Amino acid sequence: MSTKLRWGILGCAQIATNAVMPAIQASSSGTLAAIASRRLEKSREVAGQFGIGRAYGSYEELLADPEVDAVYIPLPNHLHREWVIRAAEAGKHVLCEKPLALTAAEAGEMVEACRKAGVHLAEAFMYRHHPRMKQVRELIADGAIGEIRGFRGAFTYNDAEDTGNIRFRAEWGGGSIYDVGCYPMSAARFLLGAEPEAVTAHARFSPEHGGVDMMTSGLVEFPGGVSLIFDCGMWASNRQELEILGTTGRLYLPMPFNAREEDADFEWIRDGADRETVRGIGANPYVRQADDFAAAAGGAAPIVSPGDPAANMALLEACLKSARERRRVELVPRSRI
Repeated sequence: MSTKLRWGILGCAQIATNAVMPAIQASSSGTLAAIASRRLEKSREVAGQFGIGRAYGSYEELLADPEVDAVYIPLPNHLHREWVIRAAEAGKHVLCEKPLALTAAEAGEMVEACRKAGVHLAEAFMYRHHPRMKQVRELIADGAIGEIRGFRGAFTYNDAEDTGNIRFRAEWGGGSIYDVGCYPMSAARFLLGAEPEAVTAHARFSPEHGGVDMMTSGLVEFPGGVSLIFDCGMWASNRQELEILGTTGRLYLPMPFNAREEDADFEWIRDGADRETVRGIGANPYVRQADDFAAAAGGAAPIVSPGDPAANMALLEACLKSARERRRVELVPRSRI
């Protein structure tokens, strides 16, 4: 591997061109080496925009490129499994958009394929790389709010009029749970350092939008009586928030999942004290994600364990099952290793 991680991009989705690719270029650890699309003219257009040396008209050609060390996969959810496994078999480290797969079984296959190939696999939850999350974890570890008793998280937006959106195709892994519900659920697991025992969810499934869950609310049960109360939606007013409740105080994070340089501050509310605004360390989380990924690909310890994506997928799958079947769903105890 060269001094900088040489990235290949599988697809020209907006999340790639608007956020991840500029972040790789701005990082200290990576460079854009190649891009592929199923339309060569499209990959050439994006390559010209970013000054990328090689453009391919198929994903297979990019994976065969010996001068690509890692790939970023922003493809629709139902294509993640195939191309993560094929990338691993080609010896490439893999950063894949969330959610990693459509089921926990698929995610397990992907994790195992990357382990077997000796490559690093990460799910693109960029918010976990924002320095504010490290500040929050340190406050919790230092006992700033006592023992954690629960979480409250929300991520909603309204895109219901865009009926051709791929997020409204159930067979492609569409719906609010997979698109934005994954954020508060992954955050609760990340901050608590534990896996859930059960979930109960209630959703609005819309025939106008491919039968996907357009709005979901639910309760995720963790060991010790700790819970996450969440809601997520693609047909509701825009909002993001995360609250961590402890025995002696709480932390409130506005914009917990899309914070950048300018909106990193959060609130620390202690019993018997005024609300205190904590000055968060601002950063572009996509740049931090690229640098953390490169470090892990080089052998450093990742911020989450290799098995984390499969564990998170098990929760998302159980949540969707609960909403469809209108019942509480228990999760099989699983390791993060």
